[in-house]
Formats: sequence, C-alpha cells, structure tokens
Amino acid sequence: MKPFPLQAIQNVRVLVVGDVMLDRYWFGEVERISPEAPVPVVHVARREDRLGGAANVARNIVALGGKATLAGIIGQDEPGVRVRELLAHDGVSDSLVSDPVHPTTLKMRVLGRQQQLLRVDFEQPPSSSCIDALHQQVEKVLANHDVLVLSDYAKGALTHVELLIEKAKTHNLPILVDPKGNDYAHYRGASLVTPNRLEMQQAVGVWKTEDELTTRAQALREKLALEVLLVTRSEQGMTLFTAADRHHVEAMAQEVFDVSGAGDTVLAMLAVMRGTGADWVDAMQWANRAGGIVVGKLGTSIVTAEELL
Repeated sequence: MKPFPLQAIQNVRVLVVGDVMLDRYWFGEVERISPEAPVPVVHVARREDRLGGAANVARNIVALGGKATLAGIIGQDEPGVRVRELLAHDGVSDSLVSDPVHPTTLKMRVLGRQQQLLRVDFEQPPSSSCIDALHQQVEKVLANHDVLVLSDYAKGALTHVELLIEKAKTHNLPILVDPKGNDYAHYRGASLVTPNRLEMQQAVGVWKTEDELTTRAQALREKLALEVLLVTRSEQGMTLFTAADRHHVEAMAQEVFDVSGAGDTVLAMLAVMRGTGADWVDAMQWANRAGGIVVGKLGTSIVTAEELL
C-alpha cells in the first residue's frame, strides 16, 4: 500500500449529494422497569446530535483532510437547524435545499449503558419540487468539484439519480455511488458502486463460491457500464472488480463495536483517494483501513488522517 497522500488530499474538492439526516442519541442509565409496561426506564444523562447519511460522508471527507460540499434536502425545523450548525462546525460547505413542508430526516436512538434500547425514525419522501430544487443546486456547484459522491439511503433525494450521473459525466468527474435497493439500473454509467454484502445479495442473488460471486459481480459491472464495482463484506473484507481483474483485501478491524456509518467512512476515503489520482486498488486498501477503525467506535463516527497514520 502506497503512503497516505495527505498533502494531495487537502486539494481535493468533493461534492456529496444524497439523503441528509440527523442522528440523535440520548444516553442514560437503566435502573428499573416501568410500572406502566414491561419496558426499561431510561434516566437520560446526556444528549448528542451527529450528522448522518450523506452528511456523515461529507464530514468524513473533511476529517480526512479534503474539502466537502453537501447538497441534500432538509426541513425548516429544529433538526434542520442542527444539521446546518453541525456542518458549519465540521467545516462542510452547505448547499442544502430547505423545504417548509418536508421534515428533516431524524433518527433518534435511546441507549442505556451503551446498549441501544430503542430507535425512533421521523421521515417522509420529498416532493418533486424539492428534488428539482436540489438538482438546480447541484448544477450551480458541480463544476467547482473534482469528485461526485452519491449517497443513497432511499429517503428520496436521489429519486432521479440518473440525471445527476449524466450531469457529472459532462464534467468528466469520477462518480462514486453508495447504493440502496435491489435495482441498480439507475446507477448506470457511474465510475464506482459500493454495495455491502447484503445489498449485493439483493442485487444479484446469494452466491455459494467466490467464483460465483466473481461471475455475478462482473456481469453486474458490465451491465451497468461501471468502471469498477466494490463489494464491502464486513468481516470478510472487501472485493474490487475491475475490467481486468479481481482484487481482495482482508478486514482490518480488531474489534467490531458498531457498524453504523462504516459505509460512509469507506465511501469518503474512496472519494478523496480517487480525487488525488490514486488507482482503485490503492483507494480500496486505504478505505479498508479506515473502515476497520470506524467500526470500533459508537454510532456514526469519523476517521481522521492522524488516526490512519
């Protein structure tokens, strides 16, 4: 693996477009069961808000030393205000669309003694006018960036993702996609798509051997006209499929504490490495290292250049 190109990364400008959300954590202690129902009573001692979804990809890019702009949809509500505050704090440029009707996607988690007890989601799909406004925002800033990242959490911001891919291709930008669902046809023409193991199984079916995975992965890569396909496989590492070959790296995690947000960190590392001109194999190796660090942390977290080095 080549040295980490920190100096070159500092010049990389990444535009992240996708589903923006706020991850809200309530931490507390559980000392009794409710007399109203057989559920634990959590005495909340600490609250914490973190950027989630596409916003977590953007903050990871900045933490790695790059420059990030975030385009997505939030509501004109308290969680939307917090998203903007956290973006400003983390040094992410804000290119968000704020809608008075569409609420900010919020995932609220209640934890007792570091164990998640409950998650409550607040979300609804954006209107077509919201999506149109988002595309207009992307058109304004696209030419000022070196890489486009599309972070799809199936919340609706990337409903017409194929149009964003077309626009990016006119600027000759690398296009990296974190996919959702089992139909990847709308990601056709992207440079890289990064399904995890479950997402890959949903897209191509369950494989029994590595040869079978290779056959199905290469067929999908060719069908979608992708430059490369990267399958992230948790404890089995990562496998990269190119037109010429197949490359695999073993997982580096010593202890897995929480996998939430790990895909965001991997995507961020791939984006900044590709922005420096690094080849896909080198980018995968550094992404694997970053992913191995972040799964040892609680919740949607970041990996810094200092931790990698």
